[in-house]
Amino acid sequence: MTKRILLAAGGTGGHLFPAEALAHELTRRGHEVHLATDERAGRFSGGFPAAETHIVPSATFGSRNPVAVARSLLKLWTGLRTASALLRRLKPDVTIGFGGYPSVPPVLSATQAGWPSMIHEQNAVMGRANRFLARRVGRIAAGIPQDKAPAELRDKIVVTGNPVRPAVLEAAKTPYRPSASGEAFNLVVFGGSQGAAFFSQVLPEAISLLEPSVRERLRVTQQARTDDEARVRTYYADAGIPAEVSPFFSDMADRLAAAHLVISRSGASTVSELAVIGRPSILVPYPYALDHDQAANAARLEAQGGTIVARQADLTGERLATILAQLADAPDEAARMAEAARATGIPNAAELLADLVEAMPPRTARS
Repeated sequence: MTKRILLAAGGTGGHLFPAEALAHELTRRGHEVHLATDERAGRFSGGFPAAETHIVPSATFGSRNPVAVARSLLKLWTGLRTASALLRRLKPDVTIGFGGYPSVPPVLSATQAGWPSMIHEQNAVMGRANRFLARRVGRIAAGIPQDKAPAELRDKIVVTGNPVRPAVLEAAKTPYRPSASGEAFNLVVFGGSQGAAFFSQVLPEAISLLEPSVRERLRVTQQARTDDEARVRTYYADAGIPAEVSPFFSDMADRLAAAHLVISRSGASTVSELAVIGRPSILVPYPYALDHDQAANAARLEAQGGTIVARQADLTGERLATILAQLADAPDEAARMAEAARATGIPNAAELLADLVEAMPPRTARS
């Protein structure tokens, strides 16, 4: 039976990418999918297979200033009213939140109406929006086992893995081919929506310390903030290193498939994509994450031998140069890491999550 499903997600890649992957699977099964998000989603939602995209006002509580808090509350109240009107119009069979404050008004409206609802948590540590919703929804799908979840929530939790986009599944078909001595070494560096600035500083420091025999092999793809883009590009040009530098790459899955080594933050989507594609990495958890979720995400992949985790405070240019040189000169070790990463991936996570959505109870007649 065809269902109308509302996906609600914050407007960053970490929230939208798994929602997009699920949307593709649900659409393939014949369901009608709608997306509720905020104004930031534009550059990420171009390929989102939604019948409609609905903008819902939302706000965070980043400031303790009473005026700022009052404005946030007003915006959230406006978002809740907007979401309630949207749900009355759409009458979705299931509403699913993927985290971020924009997911709160639609999911909360569904729970208040008594309509089927669930959340998907991408990280090893549940985010604030999902923590707020967890006791209200019927099911909690987990991308990574929720070892720290309260006991009263555990019966609701089903580990499905983190859905990855079709482009990632296509990239996963490319086997890892290590770079032998003297061959080009493809290095992919990105920092996500937060934290790219650190890589723009430490990578040039590290590369300048490499032996010429290693440095001359490098082919670099690097995400950099707009403020850092020109400086980073100039560094690579002056160093004679072929490099593509941009604030955003729409074909990142293809670039990961071609990578011999990835250096990145350890957001849940990133860790899941590295695992599904199977690429060795150096993961640097974002140190200012409120719940230290990135450290927990990285620890799981590290335990399987699929990555090297480095605290930002400890990752000097000298240390990064040492790790880079070791992996560039040890193709067998890089290949072993790639295989270990791949062994942790759940490539059918979108199918498992779609199964869970289809198994949700029907909306009651009184609703």
